[in-house]
Amino acid sequence: MADSSSQKWQATVLTLFPEMFSGALEYSIPGRAREANIWELETVQIRDFATDKHRTVDDTPFGGGPGMVMRPDVIDAVIEAVSDKPGPLVYMSPRGERFDQRLAQELAEEDGVKILCGRYEGIDQRVLDKHQIREVSLGDFVLSGGEPAAIAMLDSMVRLLPGALGADASLDEESFTSGLLEYPQYTRPSDWEGRKTPEVLLSGNHGKIRDWRLEQAKEITKERRPDLFSTYVGDAE
Repeated sequence: MADSSSQKWQATVLTLFPEMFSGALEYSIPGRAREANIWELETVQIRDFATDKHRTVDDTPFGGGPGMVMRPDVIDAVIEAVSDKPGPLVYMSPRGERFDQRLAQELAEEDGVKILCGRYEGIDQRVLDKHQIREVSLGDFVLSGGEPAAIAMLDSMVRLLPGALGADASLDEESFTSGLLEYPQYTRPSDWEGRKTPEVLLSGNHGKIRDWRLEQAKEITKERRPDLFSTYVGDAE
């Protein structure tokens, strides 16, 4: 990634609903990071690249079936229009590779990212093949379009950019960073409704606190995400 002092990380989103991005990413960490010129967001209206008077971007699928498919000529035109923008091009798709912390870090280390948001039944396969677009999925569920997934993905990447968080060290202990889910957190009051904070956290012994947190993270991951725990154990061997 380029030096953040000389070049902002740039996100370019290709979408039919650019107004969806003007809210969620203007608050909290992403919003503060934009104000600090750590990153910038550009949305590109796909419909502007339609060639007919009705600005049509979709058509019925060959072979029959429900829904509509986004046209390859329109998507190709918008992709070509942003070819000079920094970063790889990814397409939000439920059949794509699973987005995770590793991929968030990989994309955050680029100079930026271009995100293509599909709608309807998806995008004509030919344009995906032509541009060798990397398909990415937020999880095993279906959304109304790629925009909500893109917003979540951008949030996860922006917070990894240098300077986006007030205390960068906090990234080291977050869920998934070490391959484990995060340990439980506690704050004042130490005794709340008869529920007491574990004594080790009040001991001031940082070595014991670190060991306790690691064991808690292991237990929670083993119970809730055995798939992650198996990977963690395999990597540790």
